[in-house]
Amino acid sequence: MSFRKKNEKASGEPVLVEDTGVGTAADVEEVMKKYDRESNVRVWEGWQKLAIRWLIVAFSLYSIYFTLFGKGLREIGLTRFLAMILVIGYLNFPAKKGDTRVNHMPWYDILIMILGAAGFVYFSFNAKDILMQATKVTQNPVMVAMAIISILALMELCRRSVGIPILCVVGVLLIYTFANVRFGKVIYDLFYTTSGVMNTPIDVCSKYIVVFIIFGAFLERTGIANFFIDLANSIAGSSAGGPAKVAVISSALCGMVSGSSVGNTVTTGSVTIPMMKKTGYKGDFAGAVEAAASTGGQIMPPIMGAAAFLMAEYMGIGYGEVALRAILPAVLYFAGIYIAVHLEAKKLGLRGIPREELPRFGILIRKIYLLAPLVVLVALVSTNTRTMQFSASVAIGVTIVVGLFNRDNRINLKKCVDALEAGGKGVITVAVACAMAGIVAGCITSTGLASKLITAIVSVSGGRAIIALVLTMICCIILGMGVPTTANYCIMAATCAPILMSPEIGIPTMAAHFFVFYFGIVADITPPVALAAYAGSAIAKAPPMKTALNATRLAIAAFIVPYIFAFSPAMLFVDTNALEVIQICITALIGIFGVAAGLGGYVYRKMSVPVRLISIVGGLTLLYPGILSDVIGLVLVAGAVVWQRMGARKAAV
Repeated sequence: MSFRKKNEKASGEPVLVEDTGVGTAADVEEVMKKYDRESNVRVWEGWQKLAIRWLIVAFSLYSIYFTLFGKGLREIGLTRFLAMILVIGYLNFPAKKGDTRVNHMPWYDILIMILGAAGFVYFSFNAKDILMQATKVTQNPVMVAMAIISILALMELCRRSVGIPILCVVGVLLIYTFANVRFGKVIYDLFYTTSGVMNTPIDVCSKYIVVFIIFGAFLERTGIANFFIDLANSIAGSSAGGPAKVAVISSALCGMVSGSSVGNTVTTGSVTIPMMKKTGYKGDFAGAVEAAASTGGQIMPPIMGAAAFLMAEYMGIGYGEVALRAILPAVLYFAGIYIAVHLEAKKLGLRGIPREELPRFGILIRKIYLLAPLVVLVALVSTNTRTMQFSASVAIGVTIVVGLFNRDNRINLKKCVDALEAGGKGVITVAVACAMAGIVAGCITSTGLASKLITAIVSVSGGRAIIALVLTMICCIILGMGVPTTANYCIMAATCAPILMSPEIGIPTMAAHFFVFYFGIVADITPPVALAAYAGSAIAKAPPMKTALNATRLAIAAFIVPYIFAFSPAMLFVDTNALEVIQICITALIGIFGVAAGLGGYVYRKMSVPVRLISIVGGLTLLYPGILSDVIGLVLVAGAVVWQRMGARKAAV
C-alpha cells in the first residue's frame, strides 16, 4: 500500500495519508482545461458575476418563451438568438486556455462581442427591408462588412468554446467556396438567407434543443444522477466486478438526459471510477469503462443527446420512430461493454461490493417518482400530443414539482436559478457548433460539393458499399472530434449521410443517418482526440492514450453494429416482422458475447489465439441477420465456449 505526503504537522513532521490513486477534482479540472474547451471559462466575482449570472438566466427564460410563443419571420427570431449567444459566449469564454484572471475581459473581446452581435441585432430590426432587397444587399459595403464581422465573431467563439477541428473543416470549405462562387453571393447565402448560419441546425437548436438542455439542467438538480447510481448499485453492485457494471448501467441512464459524453463521464465517473479501482480494476480499464459507457449514453433513447429531435427533422419522420429504431443498437452497445467488464472481473477474480454496503432496493424504489419528468416527456412527444418544445417545457414544470418531494435533495428557488444559468451556458457551445454546421451545409449547397464528394467516394470505392462505408466512417470520426453531440450529427447529416444514400452506394436513409451519427459520436473515445477517455483517465490517474485505446476496445459494438444495419436495416426494425425482431435480438446479443469474449480473451479460462478468432468470427456472423449466418455463428460461438469449459474442467482436475 503506497502513501503520499499531504501536509506537515506544526512540528514539521510529515503526515502520510493513503494514496488511493484516484484523481481529485483539481486533477480532473486540469485535464479538462487542457483537452475540453467548455471547461475554459472566465473567472467572475462580485457584482460582475451576479450581473452575468442574471443575464444568462434571462436568456434561458427568453429562449423558453420564444420556443413556445415566438411568431413572425424566422430570420428575426434566429438573429436575436445568435446575438444573445455571442454576448453570453464572449462573457464566458476567454481567448486563451488557462486564463484565470479575475473579472478580466480585454478591450478586444468587448469589441468583437459588440460588433459581432450588432450585425445580428441590426438584421433582426430590419429583416423585412433586408429580405426585400435580396442579393442587392451585398452591393452595400457596410452590409457586407457587417456580415463578415458577425460570421468571424461566431467562428472565433467556436474556437474558444468548441475547438479547432470543426473550424478546420469550416475554413477549408469557405476557401473552396470563395474560390468557386462569386464573393457577394457567398456572403448573401451564408448570412442573409436560411441556407447558411441560419440553416436547419441553428433553427432546431433555438426551437427544440435549447429547452431540452435547460430541462436536463433542471433534472440534474433533482438528484436523479445519484438515484441512477444508487439504482445501478442495488442491481449489479454485489456481482463480480460490480462497480464496473454499475458504471455501465448508471452511465446509460444518466446519458439519456445528458448531452455531453465528457460531462457524463465526469458526473458518474467521480463515483464509479474510485469504486472500480478499489475493487481491483486497473486505472486505465476503469477510466475506459466509464468513458465508453458515457459516450454510449449519447446514442441511448429516448433523448440521444437531443440528436433524436434533429434526426426526426432531417429524415422527416416522427421522433417516436427515431427512438424506437435506436433501441436495439443501443442495447447491443451497452451489452458489449457489460459482458466485457464481467469477463474481465472473472479473469481477475474480482468480487462485488458486500450487500450490506449497498443501497437497499426496497428503500430506493420509493424515489421512483424522480423518473416522472422523463416519463411525461416521452409520453407527450412520442404520441404527438403536443409539440416537442411544449412537451419539454411541461417536463421542466413536472421536474420542479417532483423536486419539491425529494427530501434528500429538495429543489428550491436557488436551484431553479442555477439550472437556468447552467442550461444557458450549456446552450452556447451547441448553438455555436450548430451555426458552424449551417455554414458547412451552406458551402456544400452553394458549390454542389455534395455531388462531387459522392463521385469521389464512388470512384475510390469502385461502387462497393463496404469500401464506401469504411471511408465514410473515417470521415465521421475525423469530423466528430471534439464536437458536441447535436452539432456532431448536423455535420454528419450534411456531409456524410448523402454519400451513403446516393444511388451508387444505395444505403437506406434511416441506416445512413444512424451510421454517420454513431461514428461521429465514437470520436469522443477514439484517439487522438478522445475527450471522454481523457476525462476518465484524469479521474483514474491513468495514461490518457492507454485509457482511450481500452475504451475503443470496450465500445467495439459501436464499430460493428453500424455496418450490420447498413447492410441489413432489419436491426433498426425496418422492413421486418415481430418474429424476425425476436430472432435478431437473441442472435445479436449472443453475437456481441462472442465478440467481447474473443477480444477479452477469457470465458472460463484464458483463450488461445485460434479460439479467440473463432469466437470473434462467430460473433460477427451472428450479428448479421439471416438464418444461415445465425446457424454458422451459433456453432462457432458455442464451440468456443464448450472448448473453454472442457479446458477449465481438465485444468481443475
